[in-house]
Amino acid sequence: MSKSFPILFAAVVAMLVSVRVQGRDPQQGAPSPALAPAPAATAQAPAAVKNPVKPTAESQAKAKSLYAIDCAMCHGDNGNGQTDLAKSMEITMGDWTDPKSLAGKEDWELFNVIRNGKDKMPPEAEGRAPNNEVWNLIIYIRTFSKTQAASPAAGAK
Repeated sequence: MSKSFPILFAAVVAMLVSVRVQGRDPQQGAPSPALAPAPAATAQAPAAVKNPVKPTAESQAKAKSLYAIDCAMCHGDNGNGQTDLAKSMEITMGDWTDPKSLAGKEDWELFNVIRNGKDKMPPEAEGRAPNNEVWNLIIYIRTFSKTQAASPAAGAK
């Protein structure tokens, strides 16, 4: 029995190596498209889901804290997107202090971007922020444009 274990182990290792090598082009050593890894499953809110949370003072304080830790470094403390980090990464951030910036975005769309990431923005892992905290974060983000003074009408003197 003790001699058969190393043989069995070697056979399993050889089989695993041969499976990995079969998907490679001998000229380039790159994996073939058929064996390319499948994209990771993403947690998405279904389309057109209404934000299920009702904000409270406590939940918005938590959202403000989450924003300060995970979002402000790129999006800015006030959501204007003008940060040194965003500039150094050559990212043009939306200005959430402008009411038009999020006007066409539904909460579920923002939820999906926060949860799954987009372009250079990393996803907010569910273990780091449960869904209800992400929904509250969206409510908090939307307050940035409400705190700005209304701009004068075009042509007003």
